[in-house]
Amino acid sequence: MTTPLAAPPILPAATLPRLLASMGGVGFLRPAPGTWGSALILPAGLLGPEFCLALAALLALLGWWAVERVADRHLDPSWIVIDEGAGQSLALAGMATAGDMTGLVLAFLLFRLFDITKPGPVGWADRRKGTAGVMLDDLFAGGLAASIIMALHAMELMP
Repeated sequence: MTTPLAAPPILPAATLPRLLASMGGVGFLRPAPGTWGSALILPAGLLGPEFCLALAALLALLGWWAVERVADRHLDPSWIVIDEGAGQSLALAGMATAGDMTGLVLAFLLFRLFDITKPGPVGWADRRKGTAGVMLDDLFAGGLAASIIMALHAMELMP
């Protein structure tokens, strides 16, 4: 009689949320894990603003799900960078066209500036507790960055 093959080991339940929240481990890079998380998203700008908007929505949903399952979410640990991914994607959605290098660089710089300095609504969102505090400040920072880029395009101050 033959012995049945053993099933492959199943990852602990906490592994998937941690993997998503750190965007595949990028959140564990030092220094400045948030900047690494934002930089990871930049190639998406080559696929255009519509793609970036869809990516922002996807990362926001996945991020909310993952962060909700991370034990220390109330502390907003620096290794959680899916929020930066969602916010940076939203900032890139403000670009005029795919591959707009001026828009891409400006989206990165403005998003990081707003994420670090936390002006107005970004700071308000950052003071929320739990998953909302982790996710919303970056989405607001991305929205502010996209708004400025779109305004600059509308005023014809950017190519």
